[in-house]
Amino acid sequence: MIKLPYGGQFDENELLKYIQSSGRDYIIQGQQASSRDNHTKLKSLDYWLRQFADNPDTKQAENSVVEALVITGRFRIASKLKCPDSGYYCKGIRLLQTKQAEPLD
Repeated sequence: MIKLPYGGQFDENELLKYIQSSGRDYIIQGQQASSRDNHTKLKSLDYWLRQFADNPDTKQAENSVVEALVITGRFRIASKLKCPDSGYYCKGIRLLQTKQAEPLD
């Protein structure tokens, strides 16, 4: 479990499954200082994390969360990832192509 900076937590296995179900091997960070309803990057880590947050109207995909994901050994930070919402290239995380990227049961 990874703690969110402003309350709440999530299971990195659920994130792994979410990314795999997207048909991509990455997710953009997508930080936005906006309410969840006004978020424009609906396929971003920031938007996805808000479902687990104590306050879903607060930015959640802080660098500390990204670093905690990297520490699990299942993700790496990547740049120049194409945002599926805007088409722009952004920072995010990519799944490692190893057995470590398989969900842990």
